[in-house]
Amino acid sequence: MTTELKTLNNMPTPVGSIDTYLNTINNIPMLTLEEEQDLTTRLYEQNDVDAARRLVMSHLRFVARIAKNYRGYGLALSDLIQEGNVGLMKAVKRFNPAVGVRLVTFAVHWIKAEMHEYIIRNWRIVKVATTKAQRKLFFNLRSQKKRLGWFNKAEVEAVAADLGVKPSEVMEMESRLNAHDATFDAPTEADDEHSFAPVHYLEGHSENPADVLETETAAEFHNTRLASAMQTLDPRSKDIIARRWLSDSKPTLHDLAAEYEVSAERIRQIEANAMKKLKLDIAV
Repeated sequence: MTTELKTLNNMPTPVGSIDTYLNTINNIPMLTLEEEQDLTTRLYEQNDVDAARRLVMSHLRFVARIAKNYRGYGLALSDLIQEGNVGLMKAVKRFNPAVGVRLVTFAVHWIKAEMHEYIIRNWRIVKVATTKAQRKLFFNLRSQKKRLGWFNKAEVEAVAADLGVKPSEVMEMESRLNAHDATFDAPTEADDEHSFAPVHYLEGHSENPADVLETETAAEFHNTRLASAMQTLDPRSKDIIARRWLSDSKPTLHDLAAEYEVSAERIRQIEANAMKKLKLDIAV
């Protein structure tokens, strides 16, 4: 049913001139109560797609009427109508004629829900309302303002009580509605190098001067201690450690054994004793 409703034949879409679309849907005859009951029953009981098409087409003007109430959010009326049409089709799909109400009464909630979701998703780059309380504030806060300017404490408490939310949520949403989108990164133009950008105000943990200095000092200290400890080794032990641990091309125990004409086990013992001595000297 969902796929069928999305592909209803001859359904006008708000493309090109919005006035042409509005004139087209306003010329579609409205259904009488008896016609609507017959169509909804055919759709519900027989899965009649033609009945669904007629129900949707006859209510398109109602979607457009609702969409006009949301033009103040700066979004295209045609886009709002498209989203509302999606909500209308969902309502037609789910409508049960046995509930005893007109389709328009049931569909209004689905139409507004789709429009609300579209507005919240596209009003700003960053989504401004995610919780139920924030959504309620988003669509009601501006109508609650009695004057220009920010809310005072009494107005915040009055709005919070009226909408059933916390005063802190009212102040948070007011600040979000009055904010503007800004680029996070700094402008690339040379003449804007001193302009505001949020990236300039973030703490860079990876390049903290104190951490960098501490790391460099610790590395220098350990390198000095290691060099000093290496000087206490005999030439053979020093050579084995240097080549086995400090060289990019590490020889095997057997390679060193052949070079010094001893067994590989003897090379391993010399290496282990030298490492133990180095650890003790560095730890002092």
